[in-house]
Amino acid sequence: MISAPEPPTATAAISGARKNGKSWKPTKTAFRPKAGASRSWEARLEQRKALAATKLREKEMKEEKEAARQERNRVLKERREAKVEKERYEQLAEKMHAKRVERIRRRERRNKALKER
Repeated sequence: MISAPEPPTATAAISGARKNGKSWKPTKTAFRPKAGASRSWEARLEQRKALAATKLREKEMKEEKEAARQERNRVLKERREAKVEKERYEQLAEKMHAKRVERIRRRERRNKALKER
């Protein structure tokens, strides 16, 4: 009772000498690094929520930093304007009487307040 040899199946790997003769090269395989390792929907949602929270926090930090920068610039600008105005009144005081300079200063402040309304 001699049984017939079974034909080779598609799943059986045939190994032997390579046809092109490059026996030192590794055999090629399909490149699919994450073929069966897909994440669950909940895990993806969690990651999206974490990313959104991080972006929101970064945006808030940038806004705070920008507000602080603008505040510093505003204070610096006001100081410079006050310094220039003080120097101008000092130059006027050298030429005119002190009471007249004070009247001019009050009038200019009134005009400035009316303009800002």
